[in-house]
Amino acid sequence: MNPVRSERSAIPVVAVVGPTAGGKSDLAVAVARAIGGEIVNADSMQFYVGMDVGTAKPSLAEQGGVPHHLLDIWPVTQLAAAAQYQELARAAVEEIAGRGSLPVLVGGSGLYVRAALDRLEFPAQSPEIRAALYAELDDLGPAVLHHRLAALDPAAAAAILPSNGRRIARALEVIELTGQPFSATMPSFDSVYRTVFVGLDRADLDERVELRVHRMMDAGLLDEVRGLLPAGLRGSPTAGKALGYQQLLACLDDAGDVIGDLDAAVLDTIVSTRRFVRRQRRWFRRDPRVTWLDAAAPDLVDRTLVAVTPTLESCTR
Repeated sequence: MNPVRSERSAIPVVAVVGPTAGGKSDLAVAVARAIGGEIVNADSMQFYVGMDVGTAKPSLAEQGGVPHHLLDIWPVTQLAAAAQYQELARAAVEEIAGRGSLPVLVGGSGLYVRAALDRLEFPAQSPEIRAALYAELDDLGPAVLHHRLAALDPAAAAAILPSNGRRIARALEVIELTGQPFSATMPSFDSVYRTVFVGLDRADLDERVELRVHRMMDAGLLDEVRGLLPAGLRGSPTAGKALGYQQLLACLDDAGDVIGDLDAAVLDTIVSTRRFVRRQRRWFRRDPRVTWLDAAAPDLVDRTLVAVTPTLESCTR
């Protein structure tokens, strides 16, 4: 893993963050085209090959000719790890800057955003403790461990989905190893780059989430999940737990035949995504560096350029 920097780099970075379904990808492309940028993905589920529809991964047409980095880098069986992502993201940022382009990091995975940009070091690991926690996950399910985490570290529990067993286990592992809350491993809000953070939110996200899930189903999400079964999606500790994928997997047998209630799975996906939106809001709203913009504003791109230009100009002086 790359060492955490002791001094701030002169490299300017624009980070577009906020809850899902807010239009971050479209804005990032528009900003990159306006100021000569390249995009670094910080959506933890867009790392996976073949997970396109259900992650709203930008197509080549939607990328608008802007180079994108860290999309489709892992098979669905890969265990996603923020420490590994940190190394990849920082290498991408420095390569982009070395070409004279502006790195534009975009995504709603808060831990991965901070891993890429902030002075975040990852605590040691214990295979023995982790194995014991994973065994509990298998026996008891993630909700029981999430309840335990809430008692030990309410801040960490509030930031981790109750269904995300792997991250819950990691938080409990760190607590047992260090005797400190997992949330205490988060650094102060201090970027290693000259970063300007733009946050997108809008009042109608609940409605947009519902529309988005239905559009994903119309676009072939069920067939996408079926197609990833031979690649090992069901057994994946991270990709297989992604919103939408987890719900549809529960409706399919190993041959891809429907054995469950698809309507109920779609409803569960909508409800769970709305809950995730609220968690993302809480995570990013704690960061005082973020300039929040209304994603529904007709002049959103212009407002964003106004927000980022002073930082970019100061980097050229």
